[in-house]
Amino acid sequence: MDEEALLKQFAAQFAHGPDDADDTDAAAAAQGADSTANQVADDADQSPATFDTQQFLNGLDAIFDRHTAATEAGPYLEQAMVDAENAGDEAGLLTVLNETMGFHRSQGRHKENQWIVQRALELAARMGLTTGTSEAWAITLINCATSMRAAKQYDQAEDLYHQAQSVCRHSLAPTDRRLAALHNNLSMLYSETNRPDKAELELREALRIIEASSVNPDADIDVSSSHTNLALTLLTEHKLEDAHWHAAKALEIYRTGHLEHSAHYASALAGFAQVCFAERRYADAVTGYRHALAVIEECYGKDTDYWRITADNLRQAEEAAAQAGATVDNAGVAGDAGALPQSGSRLPNSPAQGKTGANAASSPSTVSVSTGSAGAAEAVSACPVSGLKLARAFWTQMGKPMIAAKYPQYTGRIAAGLVGHGSECYGFDDAYSQDHDFGPRFCLWLTDEDYAAIGEQLEADYEALPRKFSVDAQGRVTFEAHARSDASGAFPSAGAGSPVTPRAQGANRRDGVFRIGDFFESITGYHTAPAQTAPHEWLMLQESTLAAATNGEVFADPTGLFSKTRQGFKNMPDDVRLALISKRLGMIAQAGQYNLPRSLKRGDGAAAWLSIHEFVQATASLVFLVNVPMVVGYMPYYKWQFAALRKLSGSMFALLPNVGEQLETVMRLSSAACYGGAGFGEGGKGAAPAIEKINDIVEQIAVDIVKELKREHLTTSGETFLEWQRPYVEDHIASDDPVLKSL
Repeated sequence: MDEEALLKQFAAQFAHGPDDADDTDAAAAAQGADSTANQVADDADQSPATFDTQQFLNGLDAIFDRHTAATEAGPYLEQAMVDAENAGDEAGLLTVLNETMGFHRSQGRHKENQWIVQRALELAARMGLTTGTSEAWAITLINCATSMRAAKQYDQAEDLYHQAQSVCRHSLAPTDRRLAALHNNLSMLYSETNRPDKAELELREALRIIEASSVNPDADIDVSSSHTNLALTLLTEHKLEDAHWHAAKALEIYRTGHLEHSAHYASALAGFAQVCFAERRYADAVTGYRHALAVIEECYGKDTDYWRITADNLRQAEEAAAQAGATVDNAGVAGDAGALPQSGSRLPNSPAQGKTGANAASSPSTVSVSTGSAGAAEAVSACPVSGLKLARAFWTQMGKPMIAAKYPQYTGRIAAGLVGHGSECYGFDDAYSQDHDFGPRFCLWLTDEDYAAIGEQLEADYEALPRKFSVDAQGRVTFEAHARSDASGAFPSAGAGSPVTPRAQGANRRDGVFRIGDFFESITGYHTAPAQTAPHEWLMLQESTLAAATNGEVFADPTGLFSKTRQGFKNMPDDVRLALISKRLGMIAQAGQYNLPRSLKRGDGAAAWLSIHEFVQATASLVFLVNVPMVVGYMPYYKWQFAALRKLSGSMFALLPNVGEQLETVMRLSSAACYGGAGFGEGGKGAAPAIEKINDIVEQIAVDIVKELKREHLTTSGETFLEWQRPYVEDHIASDDPVLKSL
């Protein structure tokens, strides 16, 4: 069947709101509409007319492009249904029904959509899709579920979403954006049924998938839409600061990509306005809603739920602004969002949300943090924010304005962020991490040409940036614009001072100005990722090395070159991933299922303990590989291995989610099993109970791994001694390169 058209329409639709608009010229639209409509004019005694699905989609896109959907899309879709039926094109008809569901949702025509949903499901069953795992079936399920959710038929919607999840696990790649669509839509159902915690998890998963699949997340509309959705959910959880950041980030993406004229810009504007309203920034809320309403009216018209809801929100914001005596800037309402704050802008000191009693109106307290040299004595306390948050604030408040002022011609060419070595790059830093290599810092990444032109001077300007900052009670960071007393690069933490260690100086420095290729070479030995056809090079790279090259956050990347290079290291060839899974299966079997019990029987505690180490390392690595590094990242070096494993296991969609906890139990019991529990309070019981428990856990992990291999269709065998699973996994390796196969 022709699934391509279904895939195209859904990819365009899933994250943007109530329309399916793409860039198509009006002439093409008219031609497409006329051509489709004329198909039914064939004589009855002629062969059935054909239905051109792509032509239908082009015509529909153009209707949205010229903003006439309110009057033209309905008749166009109705005629297309007739055309597809007359042509006997079931796949084409299913495409039309999917598009019709989306249009009816945007128009609030939920009652009419009920029979469209029923018809689509019946058609899919007649086509034999419901017993398979085709992409067309997954897409239809998602569209039907979303239509039922919009009609507030939540039980039916949730059931359809769960069916779609089951199909998508088999039919879509882990980084397929339609998976993100499913998470986005399911999050809306959870939000509407008062389950914001689940909604947040769904949205974070969606954002992770979209960013992982994007060449340039800083100019990607789908990434922006996910930030907006996440901001609104965080707002319902009273996580105001996080909501502000995500809403502002959504607007920044539109500006970075020069996408302000997109119809979907309205969603980002309205989302930011809603956050501003919650922050009692009523004037900014009014401005945002007015911008959003202008875009909605132009693109969708006034006779939509989208327009009515936004208009009502605007009315409430105007009333609140009037009561507060706030002055609203009415300039540029038709589309220029210049009056809205930029991403990362500071929130005003408004009364804390959700507080009562004597503390409700108190001013936020601040914690001052000194960042001079280690010998510059100044009373400070531990920095209460993470290194990544501090880095982003340092970039937003100090770095970005400096570049705009001193290097205006390069503002569209310099990438910024924090990636590489250091606990904060993994997001696992805490107060104990601040005794070395901690402080305000970020990286600036340039092309070779730009580095030759401005690299040295830009480095000097970066080193001269003021680094004294304070953190208020809500965790907001404020930098003080004063000259730095030295340029040593030493950024002490609160209290004790945070010297830059030798491993973070000179050629090994972790912040400042870099050539893009040199930065990645310093971590991996490669300027760019090895070729997809060079498995031997990929196999020489340790997972921890790849983790360091792909962790952290990118704050800005106007050209997308840094993100593209970084993405290359994320994109481990699947043949290599399968080869590593096979190797890990072999080590789990050898160390955990074979050598560990034999060593324990011999009473060789040292050999048993080392066997446990190898078993734990291989199993933890396998969990990351099964979950696909492109989506969840690579397993980091030993210090943060379990922190990362716990974080991964806590995800609602993690595969093998219980393994991390099981491994920690094995490690906890290892003293008793290997040495009778000396020093661990378990010696009195002897080794036998611990040995039995460890052996049981090892076998349970093996059983769980086999179940997952079967679910992924990587094996048909139920054998739980994992060495025998390796040939089944390796059968899925497409390459004939012997380096990928076990001996």
